[in-house]
Amino acid sequence: MSGLDFKESIQVSLVSKTMKSLSMVLLTCLVSVAQTASPLAQGSVPVVRDAELEGLLLDYSRPILKTAGLNRKGIEIVLVNSSSFNAFVDGRRIFINTGAILTARSPNEIIGVLAHESGHLAGGHQQRLREQIARARTLAVVGSLVGMGAAAAGGLAGVQGASAAGGGLASAAPSVAQRALLSYRRSEEITADRAAIKYLEATGQSGKGMLTTFQRFSQERVLAGVRSNPYEVSHPLPQDRISLMEELAKKSKFYNKTDSKSLQNRHDMARGKIAAYAGGAPAVSRAFQDSRGSAGERYGQAIASFLRGDTRKALSEIDKLIAQDKSNPYLYEMKGEIFLAARQPDKAASAFSRAVQLDKYKSGVIRGRLGFAYLSTGKSSVMKKAIQELRAAISTDPNNFNAYSYLSRAYAQTGDIANAELTEAEANFRGGNLALAKNFAVRAQQKLQKGTPSWQRANDIIQYRNK
Repeated sequence: MSGLDFKESIQVSLVSKTMKSLSMVLLTCLVSVAQTASPLAQGSVPVVRDAELEGLLLDYSRPILKTAGLNRKGIEIVLVNSSSFNAFVDGRRIFINTGAILTARSPNEIIGVLAHESGHLAGGHQQRLREQIARARTLAVVGSLVGMGAAAAGGLAGVQGASAAGGGLASAAPSVAQRALLSYRRSEEITADRAAIKYLEATGQSGKGMLTTFQRFSQERVLAGVRSNPYEVSHPLPQDRISLMEELAKKSKFYNKTDSKSLQNRHDMARGKIAAYAGGAPAVSRAFQDSRGSAGERYGQAIASFLRGDTRKALSEIDKLIAQDKSNPYLYEMKGEIFLAARQPDKAASAFSRAVQLDKYKSGVIRGRLGFAYLSTGKSSVMKKAIQELRAAISTDPNNFNAYSYLSRAYAQTGDIANAELTEAEANFRGGNLALAKNFAVRAQQKLQKGTPSWQRANDIIQYRNK
């Protein structure tokens, strides 16, 4: 028995089973806290890359992050391809579902969501949650041991019913731990709500969007016939948050302040794009049933036409929108995509080039598409341009995995097989496929001049060891 007597072995076995049971309880709790917590841990969160949506969220979040003291901490806003209205934090990232943007009728609603999640980051809630999980685990294990002890004592003393009572204590321990953890999470959510209102007030914005969001949740629960035990949920019930939000938000002098027309227009355009990709023309019509003919609705319908293969109609609608807003880089970006679908890469490159010139964020996504357009021409005369743009895209956006693939192909087109293989090695290294990365790095290094930066980078990948 490895140095343990029989009685101790039984106890260790029971503790092990209790820990497994608790892990399931905690997993259920965490999934209820953030619907995508478990998929994130498994690396299966469907991330969306889109220059337009990323630029919009950047503008929404910058004032909030600065006020929260997070602007120098490298916080990223990541889009998740999900139709539900949800957001959560992990590490230095705020994840927000595309469904949240589509559902929100105003920028202020999403800004409120970002302010709330910023409250979690600024408050260090993730680290504290880990500490609370550790405490809950200890509580469950100690409670189980107490229960088992009571059962054993009752059995030895011959006390009728004592064993059953002890078993009850043991089975109740994980439940007590779960409630303690959920209680902590509810208080944490209230803290984040208060922080969000503080950030909105400091940046001259209204808390009405947050209130609208909570009211929507409450209505959805009523329509679904949901009735929750307030002690078995990780967030305060919607009506409780509504009461708090009404009290806090309505005190602000900015409560009735509305979003600017230009920001609202950008928000509507984003909603139109998401609706088109999510469900085509019918989804766009549903999203804009109260604002037919708006720029957002027309943009969404143009993209829907593009997605169903009607490039002529899509291009006609995009050109009409460009005539009304010649400074919008994302209209030119979409025009480039349409030309690519129509197998006109030269025209696509021209459109993407204009988008790059207008893009104030210098998005690596758009530059990557410009490089791909040059690559798609198949012309050796523009292959150097393709490589230049793709290298620039990766430089500003190292996680732009499509750009690595395009760059490798561009190098191969010029006969530079060594750098083509090194690029594949880099892409696989950053993507976590270390075995394939090393394979490409070895092949590249054999063709590269020893001691050059490229040779050294290949060597770094070859010598890399997981810690």
